[in-house]
This record gives sequence, C-alpha cells and structure tokens, in this order.
Amino acid sequence: MTAYAEIAPPAATRRASLWRLATVELRKMADTRAGFWLLVVCGLIAVGIVGIVVGFGNEEDKALNSMLEGTLGTTSVLLPIVGILLVTSEWSQRTALATFTLVPERERVVAAKFIAGIVFAIVATGVCLLVAVVGTAIAGGEWTLPAAAVANGLLYQVLGMVMGMALGLALMSSPLTIVLYFVLPTVIAIVFQSINALNSAGEWIDTSSTFQPLVENEMSGGDWSRLAVSAGIWLLVPLVIGLVRLRRSELK
Repeated sequence: MTAYAEIAPPAATRRASLWRLATVELRKMADTRAGFWLLVVCGLIAVGIVGIVVGFGNEEDKALNSMLEGTLGTTSVLLPIVGILLVTSEWSQRTALATFTLVPERERVVAAKFIAGIVFAIVATGVCLLVAVVGTAIAGGEWTLPAAAVANGLLYQVLGMVMGMALGLALMSSPLTIVLYFVLPTVIAIVFQSINALNSAGEWIDTSSTFQPLVENEMSGGDWSRLAVSAGIWLLVPLVIGLVRLRRSELK
C-alpha cells in the first residue's frame, strides 16, 4: 500500500492593520539620512528660536503664547518636507515595488502614510509646546496661553503636513514637490494680488492669506470658511490626482 504524506494547507496570511502600517511609515521618516537630519534640524530650530528670545527678546516675546507661535512658525517650514519625502521616497528610492508587493492595496499604504504624517505633526506640536514652556520658565515670562492658540497651532501643522504629502503623491518626485510646495504659494499670491479682478477669489484660494489668521490665532467665522475652501482645494485636488496616478502607474 502506498502511503501518502498529508500536506497541511498553507496558513492564512493575516492582513496587517492600518495602524501597524502607519507605525512602519513613522519609522521610515527617520530611516533615511535626509529624513533623520530634517528631524534633528526641526528640533534645533525650535530650541534655537526659544534661546534667542530668552537671551535677546523683550518681555512681550518671552510670553508662552509668543514663544509657541515662534516655534510653530519656524518648524512649519521644514515639517512638510518630512511628509513629502515619506510619500515620494517610494519612487525616488525605488521602493514602491517592494512596498506595494507586500501590501497590494495601494490606498491602504497611502492612508497609513497620511496617518503617520498627522501623528508626526501632533508630536512635533507637542515638542514645540514643551520647548516653549521650558523657555518661558527660564525667561520668567508670562504663562498666558489660550487653548485656542494650541488648537490652531496644531491644525496649522497638520494642514501643512497633509497638503505637502498630497502634492507629493500627485507629483511623485521629491525635488519637484519640494520646489513647488514653496514656490506655488508665492506665485499664486503675486498673481491674485496683482490682478484686481482676482482679489476676491484670492481671499478664498491663496493659502498665504487664509492661513494667516490661523497662525496669529485671530480666526473669525469668515476666516474659517476661507480656510476650509483653500485647504480643501490644495489638499483634495492633488490627493485625487495622486490616487488616480497611483492606481494607473506601473510599478518598476
């Protein structure tokens, strides 16, 4: 009688949770040399700004509210670059094939990247607040800090991060995305301010105008509407373009 070995069926592969994918993407932020040094520079800038204010600022600048505004304003310049590199590195470093082979659902990978970017923006805001608190304690400044100022600062950091990531997804190129992220708002602001017929439209589209009250913690009802429209345009349009390109692109 011929004996047949029993062959066990392959074990079912458990799909990784979205949060686990997000933690992987968080680690990617510091894995590359560029990402690591960007994080270091962001921290040093926050400490440096507070140090300058403590050493040379006037009494008004040494207030907790002013210090937090200064740290958020400076770190927000480099923070979106970390998110841009997180998205575009799949193509610049040619890791897209491996990433989307391990996780075939491309939209889940994109969602994990955006979750990681939002978490990082929240952590960065917390670090800025901690540095501002330490600086205020050293300088002996006022501890005035409205809750709305923290919330607005957090929203400002998160919006800057996700808008940069959405643009990176649409362009799929690190250098091009970084350049356009900083150049486009300037060009658009000049165009809308130079042409009188476009001035009213610029109040709803130009992010340099709609984000200013948020940075200064002076938001009113109309300001929230204009912020929502401008952020929606600069977030949703490139995000949709990026998702369409991602679904149709051939991985190499």
